[in-house]
Amino acid sequence: MKTCLDCGETIKGRSDKKFCNDQCRNNYNNKLNTDASSQVRSINAVLRKNRRILEELIPVEGKGVVAKKKLTDKGFNPDYHTHTYTTQKGDTYKFCYEYGYLSLEAEKWMLVKRDAN
Repeated sequence: MKTCLDCGETIKGRSDKKFCNDQCRNNYNNKLNTDASSQVRSINAVLRKNRRILEELIPVEGKGVVAKKKLTDKGFNPDYHTHTYTTQKGDTYKFCYEYGYLSLEAEKWMLVKRDAN
């Protein structure tokens, strides 16, 4: 006799069935994904916050220099970014979605917005 992986009730039906109903299947899968989901949610929250801060501070032209303190005072966390881009000159920009930043001398950062193309 097979039992439901979620509630332990006896399963009736197909021989490869693992759950007695859809609710048990959903409960089981939600329990499995809860830990990973909470970690992913917290990382995504930091990334979204970083993106909002960059979007707020970047000039209309899509490029400009800002004091690092101005970003960090707003709660920007430079340890979280979605990807990097290295220029031919060897400068490495960190990006948070379409908004990027490059550390310059004297506690200043270059902010850029990358075109959607």
